[in-house]
Amino acid sequence: MAGRRKKRGWKFWIVLPLLLVAALVAIPLVLVPIYWVVPPVSTLMIGRFVAGQPVTRIWRDLDEISDRLKTSVVLSEDGQFCTHHGIDASALRAEIDNFLAGREARGASTITMQVARNLFLNNSRSVVRKGLEVPLAIYIDLVLPKRRIMEIYLNIAEWGPNGEFGIEAGAQAAFGTSAESFSWQRAALMTVTLPNPHVRRPGNPTTGLIRVAGIVEGRAQRFSSHANCLFDGAPAL
Repeated sequence: MAGRRKKRGWKFWIVLPLLLVAALVAIPLVLVPIYWVVPPVSTLMIGRFVAGQPVTRIWRDLDEISDRLKTSVVLSEDGQFCTHHGIDASALRAEIDNFLAGREARGASTITMQVARNLFLNNSRSVVRKGLEVPLAIYIDLVLPKRRIMEIYLNIAEWGPNGEFGIEAGAQAAFGTSAESFSWQRAALMTVTLPNPHVRRPGNPTTGLIRVAGIVEGRAQRFSSHANCLFDGAPAL
């Protein structure tokens, strides 16, 4: 009798981790198709809710968001967004080479990888997290069209210092206006806020932020065709 109990105990501790892994895999497999029609929330938004911190998010359909902003985001965050399949293979290979050589990592996250991280992972800097982002991004790109991926990204990214998520809440906090129409300068200023919205303030930009935004603005105007997959017709630029 004691031997049988011991055997069952070993089986339990073997099966339990496998069940947990299966559950973690099943969550994105099930949710990503649902997110085609249901507006998702990010893990960071959920974390702030649980902690009792403010969260402001006003969902905007992609066609209700400034074309200049969408173009600026592509040219700043992921210039190959319209052509890759969730990951930028060449940038990822360079990142792996840097890691193996002991050099500082530079990123290589595509917009789709950032969507994967925001929806299912956390913002910790680790090789494990980056490794999980890759298959998740490939799956998201396989299931969702580019326009929907960008729509989700613009509505779950953190755009302000006080729990403003999504471009509409960010635009209202920064400029007191809707995200439907931006000048090129404001579009670029909102875009360069993304890496650190707790420090970078587009409504009251530093000289350095204006300089970086100017670079993004010039790139977006010059290479706007890189964002063509986001528009049904000609963008209003």
